[in-house]
Amino acid sequence: MTFVATGDLGNRIGNHTSQVVEQLGRAIVAGEYPAETMIPLDPDISEMFNVSRTVVREAKKTLIAKGLIQSKAKVGTHVRPAAQWNMFDPDVLRWHTALKNSGPFLDELFQIRLIFEPAAAGQAAGVATEDDCDALAVLCDKLGVGDDRAAVAVADLEFHKMVLKMSGNRFLQSLGDLVQAALYSLFVEEANERSEAETSDFLARHRAIVHAIAAGSADEASEAMRAVILAGRRGSSLQV
Repeated sequence: MTFVATGDLGNRIGNHTSQVVEQLGRAIVAGEYPAETMIPLDPDISEMFNVSRTVVREAKKTLIAKGLIQSKAKVGTHVRPAAQWNMFDPDVLRWHTALKNSGPFLDELFQIRLIFEPAAAGQAAGVATEDDCDALAVLCDKLGVGDDRAAVAVADLEFHKMVLKMSGNRFLQSLGDLVQAALYSLFVEEANERSEAETSDFLARHRAIVHAIAAGSADEASEAMRAVILAGRRGSSLQV
């Protein structure tokens, strides 16, 4: 008789659960299971993924917590309308960024950025230290270095996250942490589409943010950040 350590069994169940959550979550976000339609029954999901009923139940609990599905006794489990999904869940954000047609999602992402990032820049202008501004300037300089588009996207992400951090508002900082996966995908796309001439303008717009924050001008910092976001939206090939 072979005995399996409780910890090993728990790890296997957890791994299998994550796989089911990943596959079903991606399918729901991609529209393979439209709103108000039923997802397969537990026995069918169990067979589809070759997992136990326990794994299926745990996976469904996770998807319920993310707002994607709702389960009712004697009725079954159906997909909730997209407006009811938890859009600040890291997995839900990641699944949206993986969509081939992510235009509607990007529209909403730009809208929320226009709400909180200019406000964060304005707030940062009132509290940033000289060291903060120096560090932000260093990140800004990295935005135009080399042809590595992924590295530029990382620098861009870190720049925007640092502005949120410099605001001193923990809620704003958390927003940056939550949407960083979506922002990184967006910044990679923008970097790939940017010409050399456009890179010069791109750098100038970001330097305007640094200068406004360093000067303590909240209004100018807010407007400079808004200009960066709007320019990125206009230049995105994913625009609908």
